[in-house]
Amino acid sequence: MPLPATLDRRFWLLAALGSLGSLLLLGIPTALIPNPVFGRQIEAEPFAYAVWLASAVLMGLVAATYLAPAPGARSEPHADERATGGLTIGGLAAFLAVGCPVCNKIAVVALGFTGALQYFAPIQPILGAASVALLAVTLAWRLRARTRPCARCASIVAA
Repeated sequence: MPLPATLDRRFWLLAALGSLGSLLLLGIPTALIPNPVFGRQIEAEPFAYAVWLASAVLMGLVAATYLAPAPGARSEPHADERATGGLTIGGLAAFLAVGCPVCNKIAVVALGFTGALQYFAPIQPILGAASVALLAVTLAWRLRARTRPCARCASIVAA
């Protein structure tokens, strides 16, 4: 089955809702979206906004592959299900990449305030790139799996 045939309205609606939810879940606690509850001690770098937006869109698309199964999709686990953890790890990496380096309690406890600025802040763009790459690969795996019909469905059609 060609990929566009598997991407129906429900898929796109869930992808849009997932992206919006991801924007809020990443943007509010990292204070990329100004709010009265969370704040930043250090202004966000431009890369943080790019990673935030790209990650949110990719997370929404990956989530939609789980929530809106393709017509005739496999119901049993298969090799492409190894991509399951990509959404979680990619989302966590995006959160660490866009957050304030000195607001990250783990980094401050492990490295100190100065160490968080000196050692953790420079690797945040790398974490962001890794997050976007992992989410993109996960999306590619999940979309490829949508084009493969389930064995049970193929045997019914062949009969």
